[in-house]
Amino acid sequence: MNFEQAKSDILAGKFSPVYLFMGEEPYYIDELTTLLMDKVIPEEERDFNQYILYGKDSNVIDLITAARRFPMMSERQLIVVREAQDLSKIEELEVYIKNPLKSTILVLNYKGGSLDKRKKLYASIDKNGIIVESPKIPDYKMPAFIVSYIKAKGLAIDQKGAQMLTDYLGNDISKLSHEIEKLQISLPAGQKAITPDLIEQNIGISKQYNNFELLKAVIEKDIFKVNRIADYFEKNPKNNPYIMTLSILFNFFSNLMICYWAPNKTEQGIANELGFRNTFQAKDYVLALKHYNAFKCMQIISLLRTYDAKGKGVDNVSTPDGELLKELLFKIIH
Repeated sequence: MNFEQAKSDILAGKFSPVYLFMGEEPYYIDELTTLLMDKVIPEEERDFNQYILYGKDSNVIDLITAARRFPMMSERQLIVVREAQDLSKIEELEVYIKNPLKSTILVLNYKGGSLDKRKKLYASIDKNGIIVESPKIPDYKMPAFIVSYIKAKGLAIDQKGAQMLTDYLGNDISKLSHEIEKLQISLPAGQKAITPDLIEQNIGISKQYNNFELLKAVIEKDIFKVNRIADYFEKNPKNNPYIMTLSILFNFFSNLMICYWAPNKTEQGIANELGFRNTFQAKDYVLALKHYNAFKCMQIISLLRTYDAKGKGVDNVSTPDGELLKELLFKIIH
């Protein structure tokens, strides 16, 4: 089950006797757990029927014993096991999971990885409970995620704004959620769009000097603008990490490489080839096809790999990231 389905069922009071929330992204795990803690047990009954345990400090036998107890003057009891990945001999929980008590809601928070899907425990939870996986979202998918995340809140954001937030926050969804809340509060009455201006005013990200504008300048081969942004990045390395810029450039030119073999090189054809939901994202690729041929694109991808290694100290003793970026951008454009 995905996050939205699980959230919808919990809000509707449709509870499962067992939940396994697992993965490298803690945001969804914490969100669903908090929601269950708010909805399963009425506040006045929580002292006797809601228990928070930690994997490192618990053992399976005591956990099973607690799960098999009946609630005290209540319809249900809730047991949350935080850091369940640290629970010793967790596979022995299968004895309980294969026949769970309906009056107990057992929640396992398994962070930083996944429970072994080949084991009986996973199969039993899958059969008798709910499993929600929470994988880390790759950086290159974050702009699209931010657009959909904000749309779900009844708001809108354009591609530039989404890229600005990605540059600043990376793929940390907890930080994203916090910053979106700040932006919502800052929205003028009646305004539903989170604009680059609003982001600049309230979060401190420059709407002129960011990776979105840098990539646009590279695509257009606007040498003056590329150099101006590179200078700004060099002076503000904390807000413009070198590795993030390389990641965005690498993702773009890797996708561009696919476009050369697309049978239809119109915006719609490129959007279909790259799996974009709309043609807006394809405009940059159509323009880049005119400015960079396939051979040059291959050279750029090779350069990006080389300068990624240099940024990590390979064949580079003392050149700082800012100078490396300027060298790289010069070689990309020329």
